[in-house]
Amino acid sequence: MYLPILTWAQFPPPAGQPGSTAIFRDSSIIINWAKTCSIHLGYIDITDTNITYGGSNKANYGIASDALGESDDHVVSLGDGGIATLTFDPPISNGIGFDFTVFENGLNDVFLELGFVEVSSDGFRFVRFSSTSLTPESPQIGTFGFLDATRINNLAGKYRIFFGTPFDLEELTDSSGLDIMHITHVRIIDVVGCVNSIFTTFDSFGNKINDPWPTQFHTGGFDLDAVGVIHESSTVIFENQKNLIDIYPNPFQNQLRLKIPEGNKVIFHLVNLFGEIIVNENLTGSTSIDMTTLEPGLYTGQFIFPEGRMETHKIIKR
Repeated sequence: MYLPILTWAQFPPPAGQPGSTAIFRDSSIIINWAKTCSIHLGYIDITDTNITYGGSNKANYGIASDALGESDDHVVSLGDGGIATLTFDPPISNGIGFDFTVFENGLNDVFLELGFVEVSSDGFRFVRFSSTSLTPESPQIGTFGFLDATRINNLAGKYRIFFGTPFDLEELTDSSGLDIMHITHVRIIDVVGCVNSIFTTFDSFGNKINDPWPTQFHTGGFDLDAVGVIHESSTVIFENQKNLIDIYPNPFQNQLRLKIPEGNKVIFHLVNLFGEIIVNENLTGSTSIDMTTLEPGLYTGQFIFPEGRMETHKIIKR
């Protein structure tokens, strides 16, 4: 059932636009990548398994190892409902802001193929991120049809090639049987974009997810490029390592105020989602920085202490 109340929502726009959460593949906030990947391929057309392309009725483009390491132009296609399970060493951990990001190879900002994202801390129990799709259920989005990123939330594939869709483990903090400080597995499951009630897939609010379908070729379904790690167990700030920096207000408009404990000196980097350092300041004590000319959007604040300790904070300008 389509929920009218959700039609008022507007989610982050495509990569490069103000307010987008897309993370570029070369961003300095990505510190690691998936180490192993196993694939369970889906059909090129789940509604008719007799349909074949190149002699196979399942997606057969790429291999599991194409999803390992850095984001590049090598992908593995999952097919309708196909599954990729990736592992991480060290494990991903819950830090401040987003913790990992998933890359697909959408050619532009509107031809998008979507996937559910699940995580596990033991390889057995997987918990799915809550997702939203506000794309109308009718008509069916065609094979090369278009989607609007502002109607999509917490589904991998929301952004074009080389821009990852980020996920925040804090959202799963109350999930039983899941240690969000020690995520060893990430699972990507292709969204079957068919709106036929027998084969459709649903978001967390019961909405049918309508995305380009059918994709009756060997590259059908979600094309997994890579999964990048933002926080891992060897670098995350744990509860007994109290954060020293206060940022207020956050989100802010023109003046970014930073409260630094007396006697501490830090190097402050403000990093955009392309991984570019756009502010580089040596700070002592509390201060206010004029950000009037800064474009609205999501940024990462890095605070580096003399002993090498670093705090990272999600900073938003309205």
